Amino acid sequence: MEVPTRRSYTLAIRWLVTHSRLRREKRMSERLAGELLDGYGHTGITMKKKEDLLRMAEANKAFAHYRW
Repeated sequence: MEVPTRRSYTLAIRWLVTHSRLRREKRMSERLAGELLDGYGHTGITMKKKEDLLRMAEANKAFAHYRW
């Protein structure tokens, strides 16, 4: 099941801002730029979060048809 486009944009922006705040640069603009560049290179905290989420979704795919 795919995530709607608007929801995926919202999650991506939320993760970028949240993980940018954890960086050690002095200014928020530098933190956000660093996280964006790390994302472009498929490194960084945000990309790890995305990969973990995809891995978890793949593992739980077998249980998606159950309705509790």
